[in-house]
Amino acid sequence: MNELCPPMFFEILRLMTQKIGSFLQIAALFGLAAGLPLRTSGEDTDSSRNIIVILSDDHRYDFMGFMDTPSFLETPNLDRIASQGAHIQNAFVSTSLCSPSRASILTGQYAHRHGVVDNQRRVPEGTLFFPEVLQDSGYHTAFIGKWHMGRASAEPRRGFDHWVSFRGQGSYFDPTLNINGNKREFSGYTTDILTKQAREWLKNEAQEPFFLYLSYKAVHYPFQPAKRHDERYANKEVEFPETTANTEENYASQPQWVRERRYSIHGVDHMLTDPFDKDPVPSLKELYHQYCETLYGLDENIGRFFDALQEMGYAKSSALLYLGDNGFALGEHGFYDKRDAFEESIRIPMLAYAPDLIEPGSSVPQLIQNIDIAPTLLDLAGVGFPNEVTVDGRSFLPLLKGKDIPWRESILYEYYWEWNFPATPTVFALRSQRFKYIFYHGIWDQNGLYDLKTDPHERHNLIRVPAFQEKAAKMRDELFDRLERTDGMTIPLRRPKGTQFYDRKLKD
Repeated sequence: MNELCPPMFFEILRLMTQKIGSFLQIAALFGLAAGLPLRTSGEDTDSSRNIIVILSDDHRYDFMGFMDTPSFLETPNLDRIASQGAHIQNAFVSTSLCSPSRASILTGQYAHRHGVVDNQRRVPEGTLFFPEVLQDSGYHTAFIGKWHMGRASAEPRRGFDHWVSFRGQGSYFDPTLNINGNKREFSGYTTDILTKQAREWLKNEAQEPFFLYLSYKAVHYPFQPAKRHDERYANKEVEFPETTANTEENYASQPQWVRERRYSIHGVDHMLTDPFDKDPVPSLKELYHQYCETLYGLDENIGRFFDALQEMGYAKSSALLYLGDNGFALGEHGFYDKRDAFEESIRIPMLAYAPDLIEPGSSVPQLIQNIDIAPTLLDLAGVGFPNEVTVDGRSFLPLLKGKDIPWRESILYEYYWEWNFPATPTVFALRSQRFKYIFYHGIWDQNGLYDLKTDPHERHNLIRVPAFQEKAAKMRDELFDRLERTDGMTIPLRRPKGTQFYDRKLKD
C-alpha cells in the first residue's frame, strides 16, 4: 500500500492520530500539505540537531569489521558508530553507479525521474537538492569532497555555504581543491586532506544548526591506499566467493552476458583496460588486498572526524549517517565492478548515529534505499520538499527510532547501458526480502530470478524452472507497474562521442 501512497499521506495520518496540542503542530500540518519547508515540533523531528552525512565510494555492504567479511579487515571506527547507533541491515541503491546514486541521495528520486542516469549527464535545470531546503530553513551548510555529478568541474553548487571539492573522480594523492571558488593545491593523501578540511570547518566556521556533507573518494576503483597502509594485508589469505570460479555450475543457468563479462572490461579473466598503468596488471588477489587497505584508511579518517565531533562538543547534538554510493564485486560471478543487479553491486553499508534518538547497538531490517535519505534527513529537521517536487523515497526516521510502521515490501533497481562501458546491459530489477527478479532490456538472453534465502550467492537462476514461473510473472508485472507509477517507462539515450570502447583495436 505504501508504494501507491505519497509520503504526505503517512505524515498527515501520523499527525491526525496524535493529539494535536499546539498551534505550531497545526500550522506544520498545513505547511506540509502546501509543500512549504516549515519546521515542525513533532516527536519525529529535531530542528536543533546538526546533520552530518558521510559518503564513501564503492564500499560494499559487507566489508565492515563487525560483519567479519573478510576476517582480517579492520574497521574499528565504523564498528564504533554501529555499536553507538544503528546498523541499517538491508540498505540498497536504486542505481549502482556514482552520479545516478549521488543524485538520488540528494533528490529522493529514482534516476529515471531526476535524469542523471549515468556519469556524463548534467543535472537538469530546476532540480532541487535537499541541502537547499535545509539552507533555506536556517541550516549552515557545507560540502567537502567528491561531487562527481552533472559536470566534471569542481565549481561550487547550490545549497552550500561552504564548498570544498575537486574535478570529476579526482586523485588519491596531491589533489587540487576548489575551496569556495578558489583553487588550491595540496600534497598528501586525499582522504586525509578531506578529513582535515572537515575538522577545520567544524572548528572555525560551523554555526549550529549545521549540515555537513563529507564525501570521500575512497574506496573508488582503482584502489590506492595511503603509503602508510600499503601492503598492510599483502600476506593475508583471501577466500574468494564460490561464484568467482569459471565452472559450468556457476554459469549453466545464468544469462550468457554474465559469463561473457568475465572476459571483458570489469571481468576478472581479461581486463581490457589497465587503470593502474602497471605491467603486469595487478591480480585479483592484489586488487582485493588494495581494496581492504584503502578501506582501512577511510575508516581511520572517519575515526578522526568522529573524534573531532566529540572533542568540539557536537556529538550529542548531531545526527550522523554513513553510507556508500554503491556496492562493488570482488570476484563474484567473475566481476570486479558494480552496475549489475547482483547483491554485491546494489547493497551498501549504512549506519546511523544520533544520541538520545537512536538506541545504541540497534538495527533496522527493513528494505531502505538511497532515495529515502533526503526525506529522512528533512524529516529530522522538521522540513520538507515543496509540494510540486515529486519524491520517490520516504522517511525511515520512525524506523531508526524503533517504531513499527508500514513499509515497502520490495525495492526497484535500474541501470542504463553505457556505450563507454558496454559489458553490462540495461537492467531493471525488483528485490524483495527473499526473491529477486531481474529484467535485461535490449539483449537476446534470459532474465533472472533468484531465491536469496536458499541461494544467497545467486548461483542458480530459477527463471526457467517450471515451479517458479508464476513467481517470475508476478514479480515482472510488479516491476513494470512500479516503473509506470513512477514515470520510468522511457529508456534514455545519449549521443556517443569519439571511438567506442568496442571499436578499439585490442592488443595482440
